[in-house]
Amino acid sequence: MAKKAKKQQPGGTPATVALTAAGVEYTVHSYDHDPAHPSYGEEAAEAMGVSPDRVFKTLVADVDGRLTVAVVPVAGKLDLKALAAAVGGKRATMADPALAERTTGYVRGGISPLGQRKRLPTVLDDSAPAHPTICVSAGRRGLEIELSPTDLAHLTEAVLAPVGRA
Repeated sequence: MAKKAKKQQPGGTPATVALTAAGVEYTVHSYDHDPAHPSYGEEAAEAMGVSPDRVFKTLVADVDGRLTVAVVPVAGKLDLKALAAAVGGKRATMADPALAERTTGYVRGGISPLGQRKRLPTVLDDSAPAHPTICVSAGRRGLEIELSPTDLAHLTEAVLAPVGRA
């Protein structure tokens, strides 16, 4: 199920509220989340019938003691060394999941790069602009937002860098 959203929908997430407030055009896709699926991102791509290179996962890493968001295609992995370099850091590790949830206000598997409780530095993989639209979590499992990568980069003040790898 997909719908164009221009106004705030009842039951919206902080991500959809942020997009609506910014006047950005986006499409919401919902699907039945299967808790047994081994990959949230691959499940989303399969459920929506979208190529995994257009579905991006939101990961939270610790770069030299500072939480940083990386948005990379679900078909690949995050290159921690490249992420650290993209934000001028030396070393990156994956953030503690509980800390990532508390800081963003979202649950693991549903962390959106938009509408986070605390705005974090964000790096968007430089493959994103190759697509007219990409999909990212809308803030809960089973809910995705499709929008232009340019709008996502603008709203999150993201740095574009090659942080994803196959």
